[in-house]
Amino acid sequence: MKDHVNFSRRTLVAGAAGLAIGAPAPRGIHLGGPIFLKSDDPRDLAREHRRLGYTAALCPRAKASDTERVRAIEQAFAAEGVVIAEVGAWTNLLDPDAEKRRANQRFVAERLSLAEAVGARCCVSTAGTFATKGPHPDDLSQRHFDATVENCRRLIDEVKPKRTRYVIEMMAWSVPDSPEAYVKLFRAVDRKGFGVHLDPANGINRAERYYHNGEFIAECIRQLGQWIVSCHAKDLEMQAEPNIHLQEVVPGRGQVDYRVYLRTLAKLPGGTPLLIEHLKTAEEYEEGARYLRRIAAEVGVDFV
Repeated sequence: MKDHVNFSRRTLVAGAAGLAIGAPAPRGIHLGGPIFLKSDDPRDLAREHRRLGYTAALCPRAKASDTERVRAIEQAFAAEGVVIAEVGAWTNLLDPDAEKRRANQRFVAERLSLAEAVGARCCVSTAGTFATKGPHPDDLSQRHFDATVENCRRLIDEVKPKRTRYVIEMMAWSVPDSPEAYVKLFRAVDRKGFGVHLDPANGINRAERYYHNGEFIAECIRQLGQWIVSCHAKDLEMQAEPNIHLQEVVPGRGQVDYRVYLRTLAKLPGGTPLLIEHLKTAEEYEEGARYLRRIAAEVGVDFV
């Protein structure tokens, strides 16, 4: 295999955080989320993040081939002290249509190239589904696992990222659906360009995990923390229905244990980005951010 991973803890921690071995490891959390400013100027966008109290961001619109814009984005956000946490690449790498599957794979390779060019912490996607839309009965199978390993290796070997990591989100109904499954996947991919993205709400897929989600979150970070490069902040509320139905809500309106989440994230080296997502309005994002800041203050966690 190419570019094998050395599984010593010291190397993995330094690599996941993008730090040189032996360098001081900053701690804390970079809070961020989408912004609603109608501008395409990287300087305006970076300043708006700081105005909102954010020090982490999604990468603005760009292509890796547009070197001038990529450079402008990197410089503007660095000048404001805002980490570019993620380049999104959400598409189906396992689409049953071969032509669509190849197009999706090209799209993710382009997005990973952008993440590398702009110095983002990661390029994030999901493993995908064998269905045209929605989950498939084989999405937790060995076949899905093997195909996901192959896709991750192919993308990393093609782009050869050095500054960023390719990551996939944990999902409730596909590989990986638990910290144990993510560890297995990480070791199977066996590439330095692979990392872990943590969105614990996606892994809370049954009542037991919902009722004891603080324990689940702590276990995720215990097993995966050395490889985590970026995280999402969402909240969940169980609906009063006969079957399990978990609804995403504004942070603070649900039951996700952010005291555990923030305390454990803050212990990771490298200043981990935490991006609020899936809300509808600027007011909802402001509400979520206020809640996270309040909980952080209560548990003695600093947003950096």
